Amino acid sequence: DLACEEALYDSASLRRFAGIDLGRERVPDATTLLKFRNLLHEHKLGEALFAKVGQQLQERGFKVNTGTIVDATIIAAPSSTKNADKARDPDMHQTRKGQQWYFGMKLHIGVDSQSGLAHSAVVTAANVHDKHPLPDLLHGNERRVYGDSAYASQKTLIASKAPRAKDFTNQRIRRAGEVDEVQRAKNRNKSRVRARVEHVFAVVKRLWGFTKVRYRGLQKNATRAFTALALANIYLARGRLQGQVRP
Repeated sequence: DLACEEALYDSASLRRFAGIDLGRERVPDATTLLKFRNLLHEHKLGEALFAKVGQQLQERGFKVNTGTIVDATIIAAPSSTKNADKARDPDMHQTRKGQQWYFGMKLHIGVDSQSGLAHSAVVTAANVHDKHPLPDLLHGNERRVYGDSAYASQKTLIASKAPRAKDFTNQRIRRAGEVDEVQRAKNRNKSRVRARVEHVFAVVKRLWGFTKVRYRGLQKNATRAFTALALANIYLARGRLQGQVRP
């Protein structure tokens, strides 16, 4: 919050975006920004903002099509207990990926397979398996659902929300110690489509810097996650949006 206050003083473009004229008013101090941020997560306005941006994009021609890519990424949280409570954040948990352990939360998203824009998201602790939020990531009109091998053999979960959808998730290729080359080739073809979900994560984590949680508790970080996804959709759609306003 203090860094945000300083940035508003330093950057004319940020003040213009926020509608602040230093000749008429002062920049809100860090305490005011803190109270405003608390209002955002208390009223779940991050989710509302994400939904509103999606609605505006649809009105500008970005339709939600019949293919959805699902995926999840880990957002790290401090695992140290050197704090006032002498404890880690109780909303965060640890999970194992490969041979390494991670502590934090997971951001699960559903991305349109054609436009590459996120249309749904769920935030959970890191120890929640990727498959559990799967129905909440589908809009129900899918004909195809793409995902990595963590979503393999989840036809029942997919059908519970999108009964007409076919399972295009990557299947496991190793059976009884042997590699199924046919299935590997099928997975490779599916991954060409599935790779679009990584573009969203790249914007959220690399451009917006959301690789680590900034606050304690899932809800506060969920507000930041939904806001970051809304901005990521605008960023990824910037080419077509700018083309629409050109004379």
